[in-house]
Amino acid sequence: MTTRTGPDPVPAVTVVGMDAAGAPPHPVVAALLTDAALVVGAARHLAAVAVPSGCPTVVLGPLAPAVDRIRAAVDAGTGVVVLASGDPGLFGVVRRLRAAGLAVRVLPAVSSVAAAFARAGLPWDGAAVVTAHGRDLRPALNACRALPAVAVLTAPGAGAAEIAAGLAGWPRRLLVAEHLGTDRERVVDTTAAQAAGRAWADPHVLLSLAEPDPAGGMRADNQPAAAPAGGWALPESAYAHRDSMITKAEVRALVVARLRPRLGRLVWDVGAGSGSVGIECALLGAAVVAVDRDPAAPVAANAARHGVRVRVVTGTAPDALAGLPDPDAVFVGGGGVEVLDAVVRRRPPRVVAALAALDRVGPAVARLRAAGYTVDGSQLSAARLADLPGGSVRLAATNPVVVLTGECP
Repeated sequence: MTTRTGPDPVPAVTVVGMDAAGAPPHPVVAALLTDAALVVGAARHLAAVAVPSGCPTVVLGPLAPAVDRIRAAVDAGTGVVVLASGDPGLFGVVRRLRAAGLAVRVLPAVSSVAAAFARAGLPWDGAAVVTAHGRDLRPALNACRALPAVAVLTAPGAGAAEIAAGLAGWPRRLLVAEHLGTDRERVVDTTAAQAAGRAWADPHVLLSLAEPDPAGGMRADNQPAAAPAGGWALPESAYAHRDSMITKAEVRALVVARLRPRLGRLVWDVGAGSGSVGIECALLGAAVVAVDRDPAAPVAANAARHGVRVRVVTGTAPDALAGLPDPDAVFVGGGGVEVLDAVVRRRPPRVVAALAALDRVGPAVARLRAAGYTVDGSQLSAARLADLPGGSVRLAATNPVVVLTGECP
């Protein structure tokens, strides 16, 4: 237990957020700069403030040398001011300083994400905020595929054009906010098809918004939209389905666990039928493509019932798989070995198949292993409580199913 008897000491490092026009947000900043023994920031930020004559400065480039200079100043007992854009606690320098063991005081400005949603006139308490800066673009892209409102912090080569190209097949309205807060500010309201072919100023903020108005599709409890409330292994009665053609809840529980869905991943549900597997992956935050040959398959209606967005592709696998974006995991719930062949040619990290016909198990295991996957499997036999006359109950067996999981090393 820690007991505080007075105000905490002010840390030697103060991180000051600056708006896009370069103005610091807090009246104490001028005094902090006067007392500082070191001021760190991008060239544009240093040029926008009155750094005292003779005070050492560090122009931010690679962070490691700057962190070393900051630590040395702190160890010497002197104050440091770090200038950063917007809210430096949102995908900003605060994380890096804290990871280096430095205590910081933060004086934030309005973040670029808050400014972009303000320009759009939209609430953003239910939006997800992701970054494509300095990392793989796929998780940010899959968040845009999965959720109704996503803000993406971009980088050269990982911005509106690239994300828009990856959103082909997902109806999205895009708002691209360039040079926010400056006299060059421009906010372009466009579609994914139009944005994919344009050059955009770097850096910019991208808002990916589902149609219609995404405010109606955000979570009403003001929590980040990682996924709607729901779950997995829901009863079959939670889905419309044809002639009991649905992956049973006990099997679905294992299948979804093996697929490992989460925000940032893309799951294919091949032979989707009711779409129960894909929908439960979407309930856990994943982007989902459901493939079924029947245009009357109730996937879209079931997805709407559960408040998630699933891209539905009508066609027969394996042909219907051509042109789909590469998945992180695939569930094969229908089709023969040729469908499994088409799936493994795309090299997803995980493949899960549910097989009721025993004569398909051996060939499926052989195909997965021949493709370089390590394979494990389980046979599931569930028995459910059923009422008997007189108030007694019995166990009613469901059909056994073999679940195979292939993992690409």
